Amino acid sequence: MPSPVPPSPPTAEDPSEQLVSGPGHRLRITLLMAGSCLPILGAVLIAPVLPQMQDHFAAVPGAEALVPMALTIPALFLALLAPFAGVIVDRLGRKRLLVTATVLYALVGTAPLWLDSLGAIVASRALVGVVEAAIMTCCTTLIGDYYTGRQRDRYLALQTMCASISATAFFVLGGAAGAAGWRAPFWAYAVSLLLAPAMAAFLPTPRPATIARKHATTDAASATDAAGVAAAPEPAKRPFPWRPLAGICALTVFGSVVFYTLTVHMSYLLDDIGVTDPGMIGLATAIASAATVAGAVTFTKLGRTPDVWLPAVFAVCALGFAVIWFAPNAAVLIIGAVINCFGGGVMLPSLLTLAMSKLDYADRGRGTGLWTATFFIGQFVCPLVVLALASAAGSRADAVGLLALATSVLAAGLGLFGSRRRVVDAPQPHKQMAG
Repeated sequence: MPSPVPPSPPTAEDPSEQLVSGPGHRLRITLLMAGSCLPILGAVLIAPVLPQMQDHFAAVPGAEALVPMALTIPALFLALLAPFAGVIVDRLGRKRLLVTATVLYALVGTAPLWLDSLGAIVASRALVGVVEAAIMTCCTTLIGDYYTGRQRDRYLALQTMCASISATAFFVLGGAAGAAGWRAPFWAYAVSLLLAPAMAAFLPTPRPATIARKHATTDAASATDAAGVAAAPEPAKRPFPWRPLAGICALTVFGSVVFYTLTVHMSYLLDDIGVTDPGMIGLATAIASAATVAGAVTFTKLGRTPDVWLPAVFAVCALGFAVIWFAPNAAVLIIGAVINCFGGGVMLPSLLTLAMSKLDYADRGRGTGLWTATFFIGQFVCPLVVLALASAAGSRADAVGLLALATSVLAAGLGLFGSRRRVVDAPQPHKQMAG
């Protein structure tokens, strides 16, 4: 992964920081954060009612596989289609696609309220993943369009914070609504019908020329900006940055597995050491989610060169896994979860910021779509990876231990690569000529 030379941190007077403020800005970022939470709603809302669905469709052949698939298949389709959503974003426009996808989200998300076939429900959930790919790609791309510098970094971190907070809230909401039957949580998808008109009315349509000038000013003031948009002052078209983006996306797949391991398996790990009380499991999950939020907040304080601190962040995640691996009781396991989730809260916005730094306006939608795809591929394969490791090692705790070792190796490799890159990039002293 390329390691840019760190720029000086911008100050309030730094012309490279194109600050946006005012009531319109606050409404804009609120709508984008709300839109970014919709894919999280799709991922966790129905988890509490899966046993009820299983009972309802017990007579359907293959129900034991199809019912869990209703929860995971949106992430799979989101991952598969996000790159194509990115291409459409660049060609059709961010705002138009976002508003359309937000309306469709309500239609396909509430479809299980009226469908009686389990196969049809699973198909509707796949369509949820399709529109989620468009929504997530558009929201992230618009953040890159509207904001520059550290302000953009803060809002990318805010996406992670909102995702962590909303995941906990949606899990509670799904469980409460499930008391009225397994179909009841699907009504929550209709909330997007409130968001779509607001997005249409209050989100400005990005203008390529205006955004190019804004980012050109940023680049002129800070020629090497690890977190800024790589919009050149001259309008010359440059090739799509496949090589640097491929490295970041590959790292993101692994990072997503690291991030979601405890989200998916926390209750199982606690159950394995004798904690079966739902209240205790819920409290442990909430504490871990709070650590993720704290990590995202910390990210906004670290400056603008995420590749410099990524090795340390992965090392923190590995340390959390190691503590869980050897945890003799629930208290120590929760401490390990806090350590790991704090690192994850810093890691995700760091990876996204690094990816955004490689993209011009013209290819930002496609690049964001690729990054989103790799992130959700990691989410989808995470349970499979952990189960495979547990089968090989003997237990989920041992699987976490193997992840601790793998994450440690990655952290060491990134640190070594970064050190060598900085040595290569450092200015060399002139040799004195003899005579």
